Amino acid sequence: MLLAVFVCAACGLVYELALVALGSYLLGDTITQASIVLSVMVFAMGVGSLASKGLTARPAFWFAVIEGALSLVGGLSVLALYAAYAYLSLYQPALVLCAFAVGALIGAEIPLLMELIQRIRRQDAADAVADLFAADYVGGLLGGLAFPFLLLPIFGLVEGALIVGAVNAVVGMWVVLWLFRSSLRRRSRVLTTSAMVLVVAVLAAAFAYSGRFEVTARQALYRAPIVHAERSDYQEIVVTRTTDGLDTRLFLNGDLQFSSLDEYRYHEALVHPALDGERGSVLVLGGGDGLAVREVLRYPDVEEVTLVDLDPAVTRLARTDPEISRLNDDSLDDPRVEVVNTDAFNWLRENGRRYDAIIADMPDPDDVATAKLYSVEFYGLVRNALAEGGRLTVQSGSPFFAPKAYWSIGASLEEAGWTATPYQVDVPSFGNWGYFLAAAEGGGEDGPELSLPSDAPDLRFLSGPVLQAAAVFPEDRSRESTGGVRPSTLLDPAVIGYEQDPEAWAGY
Repeated sequence: MLLAVFVCAACGLVYELALVALGSYLLGDTITQASIVLSVMVFAMGVGSLASKGLTARPAFWFAVIEGALSLVGGLSVLALYAAYAYLSLYQPALVLCAFAVGALIGAEIPLLMELIQRIRRQDAADAVADLFAADYVGGLLGGLAFPFLLLPIFGLVEGALIVGAVNAVVGMWVVLWLFRSSLRRRSRVLTTSAMVLVVAVLAAAFAYSGRFEVTARQALYRAPIVHAERSDYQEIVVTRTTDGLDTRLFLNGDLQFSSLDEYRYHEALVHPALDGERGSVLVLGGGDGLAVREVLRYPDVEEVTLVDLDPAVTRLARTDPEISRLNDDSLDDPRVEVVNTDAFNWLRENGRRYDAIIADMPDPDDVATAKLYSVEFYGLVRNALAEGGRLTVQSGSPFFAPKAYWSIGASLEEAGWTATPYQVDVPSFGNWGYFLAAAEGGGEDGPELSLPSDAPDLRFLSGPVLQAAAVFPEDRSRESTGGVRPSTLLDPAVIGYEQDPEAWAGY
């Protein structure tokens, strides 16, 4: 019986972690998703415990029923929530409902388990509680460790949840049929056995169909056909391509990284202002698609480029996908380029080199993991890696759609000792997009001069007049119009605390 408690507790924690992980994959805000799941589930466990008081007269039968229901709800939860997100745009209400159902069923287990244990061996209440919760907590440890180190790497989120649901059903229901068969009426035994077989069959069918479902549901999220999709150790990577082959797009966790139709606008604006000066050695932080590196390598006097990107799956894709490698001119295979796949924050802490120019092409700060890459502490580390007189450019999101987050990045740079010049351009696939050009010294009180190198190559978009216009912000998107911003730090990540402007999105 305690073994059943152990296994069921492990399964319950896996359901909980799966809901948190799915929310972070789809929406990015891990803290919010974890808070919703944990708070709703704990509340629901209390409700379930109270509700199960009336079921203790027939604890074996009702425990089997609850385990069957929990196996179905928990095992199918990821599929159901993904469908709600892809087809109905009702993810948050579905998440609350699902978390409540799982929590209530887990909570209903406890009184029934206590009654069943007492029927096997009468003991003091304190001893029974100690045995029950020891098995429960140790099972939780197993489930918590198995989820990231076994289930996700081997089976993935959808299949992993379905397998756990099947294990939950077999262990939870079979232990009743084995240990308490004499206390069950014949009809109850038949019903319990049939229900167990049915639950496992449903989960098995869902497992068999899950691959096709995931492909279909994922395609519903994107306008163009998906030509590549994978889940790396860090994120979901999707490449779409229109049927005419003219528009290739890369998405990471659902966020657009570039469109082949206009990526040159984004990357020209990001890279070339940083290279108006010494540029023998250049550091690119992020930018695993190789497109920023392509722009850097257009200068023949660049001797070496170090690219630091977390995910080896992205840099591998940039090298092997024919269209992406064509777009980046095989930049990552250039002998001057060194690719380092590691966390940029930790790499900078250990780095002892200095670079003539640094380009920060990081993913948007929509989660704690990425918000640290826009923090005062991060920019302090970047400053230590920049040679005297060097320049830094930072992609900073949209001053139109999320003005407070944009200006917060500028405040963080200033807090870390930089002088920064804001500028913004239009990238049709993104909309209005902003950057900061920063210098650690010699940039003047108002920031470094926004300029192009005198020997800049022929550019499709960027020019001196375009840069002059880029430095002008309308009054309704100026720093003063935001009502005040604060720097972002590791312990107080301001950049993810600001909602995007709903009026701007409505117009868009």
